[in-house]
Amino acid sequence: MRVATAFAALYVVWGSTYLAIRVMVHDIPPFIAGASRHLAAGAMLYAWARSRGAVRPTLAQWRVAAMVGALLLGVGNGLVNWAEQYVPSGLASLMVSSVTIWMVVADWVRPNGVRPTARTMTGLLLGTIGIIALVLSAGGLGARASSTASMLLGSAALLFASMSWAGGSIYARQRQRHPHGGLATAMEMVAGGVALALASVLTGDAFRLELHAVSTQSWMALAYLVVFGSLVGFSSYTWLLRVSTPAKVVTYAYVNPVVAVALGWAFAGERLSAGILAAAAVLLFAVALITLPPGVAAALRRRLAYRSFGNPAR
Repeated sequence: MRVATAFAALYVVWGSTYLAIRVMVHDIPPFIAGASRHLAAGAMLYAWARSRGAVRPTLAQWRVAAMVGALLLGVGNGLVNWAEQYVPSGLASLMVSSVTIWMVVADWVRPNGVRPTARTMTGLLLGTIGIIALVLSAGGLGARASSTASMLLGSAALLFASMSWAGGSIYARQRQRHPHGGLATAMEMVAGGVALALASVLTGDAFRLELHAVSTQSWMALAYLVVFGSLVGFSSYTWLLRVSTPAKVVTYAYVNPVVAVALGWAFAGERLSAGILAAAAVLLFAVALITLPPGVAAALRRRLAYRSFGNPAR
């Protein structure tokens, strides 16, 4: 039951965070917004874990948490915040679904890594094609040059964020973290929040924040992300990395976009072109090909082939 609940949180809650991030960064600079979110959530979770008897972390455990937090939240989530100033939330979620592809690559290139199977390599190739097509479609080549440049830059940031998230996830599974899952997650949130606070100073975000100009909607979005995006969603993710298989955990990558696109369409008036939807279909099929068990993947390929070439209703 706990596993099912955690997956539900990962699927639905994380899918909704893309719209919440877009609302939040409308008035709050992206890096200071991320720092506030993760420091607040990390401090609350740390206090809770310690009150439940979690032992004080060692310096070595803090070093691991610092690396995981920097990769997952500092770079990964921080760049998503930044990119959503220019990229619609639904499109951002589709870009981030490429994290599964980068996880396979990260697991391959690490020391004593796992070489992908032929099916996985096919998925990687299709995923690469889908990413390229998605970026080109998202660029809006018929739009104004400034708009195109912003969209392409945002898309590049989202892909780099996905790479960082994948690397951090693989690193987290290979290193000895704090044995208390809640405290380990809290430490990573704090570390990611500190990294984002430093980024906010270096980029000037911290000095651009005007509290009087922040709307109620942006404050509410930040509060939602602290409670549901971090305390519920990120805690569920790190816990599932411990108790489930990576192949099952990363299935969120092709459920989140469905939720995010639907919410962006319903509440933010976002629209996706036919080119973006076609590229997204290729990318999500590649993700499914990589993560689904071989028998299910084969059945999916046969089903798609039948619909495309053998369906008498065509």
